[in-house]
Amino acid sequence: MSITAPPAPPVENAEWHRLSRRMLLIHPVTEIGRALPALAGLFIAGSSHGSPWPGLIGTAVVAALSISRWFTTRLRITPQQVQLRHGLLRRKTIATARDRIRTVDVTAHLLHRLLGLARVVVGTGSNDRRGGGRLVLDGLTLDAATRLRDDLLHRVVAEDSTIGHPAADEPSAAEDVVLARLDTRWIRYAPFTLSGVVTGLVIWGFYWRVAGEGGVDLAKVGPLRTVVQALRDMPTGQRITVVTLGLVIFVAVTSTIGYVLAFWNFRLLRHAGGTLQVTRGLITSRATSIERRRLVGATISEPLPLRAVGAARVVAVATGLRTGRGAERGGEVLLPPAPLPVSLALVQRVLDGSTAVTAPLLAHGPAARRRRLMRGVLPGALLSVVLAVVWALGGPAWLVVIGLGLMVIGLALGIDRAAALGHGRAGGYLITRGGSLVRRRSVLDEQAIIGWNLRSTFFQRRLGLASLEATTAAGRQGYHVTDVPAGEALAMVESISPDLLRPFRTAPPATSR
Repeated sequence: MSITAPPAPPVENAEWHRLSRRMLLIHPVTEIGRALPALAGLFIAGSSHGSPWPGLIGTAVVAALSISRWFTTRLRITPQQVQLRHGLLRRKTIATARDRIRTVDVTAHLLHRLLGLARVVVGTGSNDRRGGGRLVLDGLTLDAATRLRDDLLHRVVAEDSTIGHPAADEPSAAEDVVLARLDTRWIRYAPFTLSGVVTGLVIWGFYWRVAGEGGVDLAKVGPLRTVVQALRDMPTGQRITVVTLGLVIFVAVTSTIGYVLAFWNFRLLRHAGGTLQVTRGLITSRATSIERRRLVGATISEPLPLRAVGAARVVAVATGLRTGRGAERGGEVLLPPAPLPVSLALVQRVLDGSTAVTAPLLAHGPAARRRRLMRGVLPGALLSVVLAVVWALGGPAWLVVIGLGLMVIGLALGIDRAAALGHGRAGGYLITRGGSLVRRRSVLDEQAIIGWNLRSTFFQRRLGLASLEATTAAGRQGYHVTDVPAGEALAMVESISPDLLRPFRTAPPATSR
């Protein structure tokens, strides 16, 4: 029996209708995949008792519940809202006003692509961090998803008189501009992203769930038993060397595979309709569209391994983008790990030629450097004292070596953090820089700053320092200027946001004649 999809719904339709029938094939596969650790445990536990029924019944229940999603989901698109109704036992309706839409993310996993479908995620603002401000339409045809994305974003731009872009339905001589595309030579930076560590943790989590729910020790089954036994037969030093080398190779290979899967066919486009679009993905294709007016800056992110090889990634500072959420985080990446000069040039192009990203920064002075060094060395020094006492009471001498090593590492981190400190202003943008394990240079539009947090601890006050946090509705929602002289901090707030300080000023006392 063949399953055919209904005609693609128009972009605006005031009636409730279901998503594509092809989702009846996708939902069971995806839900069974998510429940695979528990189902594998049921099958293994059942096989140990000579019965496959626990696993089969569990699989049937998961498949039935997944199919019910299609029957209980309805979509309605009106000129004012996009509405989604779903739920079996608990009916829920989500309505998103069009003027609140910030981003539209079109994703097509392998099964979606085989069946000509796509998953559309409509982002509305900062609540997307918790998933509460998102509307997910899983099961539109690819053509309907593309038209919906263009209609939702370009219409908002066309209706906004503050944007100097033509309306989406008006002819324009301007063409889409490719700001960046993947260079295959950048794949050499993949092992330094260390994303393979996450893959290792996922595999370990799968193993832990199967072992816990199925009561089976996989280390005693099949090839794993042979590997474990071989390691046990090795001398300790050789075992540590083999395990370390294996982990390094595993992380390098899986990081490279992850880079290719995530960023193959990467392109960053500037549409004539006033949006930026990031497309990427080998097996799972993804297209994220961002209104240009929602993009208020960018961040050059340099994790220590990438910085060691002269590479960095570019992250958007925009309202409506989810940050720091694993796979979902890819929506904010404007450029995958690439050479640092390429990253700097891209930020300049994305910010309409602004040179703020390369502007010189102000140093924070010797007091800030001393504090960075002290914060780096002090934990290791305290631990060294404790370990020295343990050694004096009869403990092993290698504890003292560990304490001294931690002090040296802390000193190196303190020096690096002190060198990273800096801030500045250029062309209407605030520039901040800091960090060591992950150094970030952020460029933030000053008009997007909605508040300031000024903090000065007891030790900072003794050094005449303070830490500033520029709060905004975009990106990480807080951008820090750490250990800046207190006078400079107040002067910066005064010059950027004078209206925020006005209620806190006190009038000078009147003088009597």
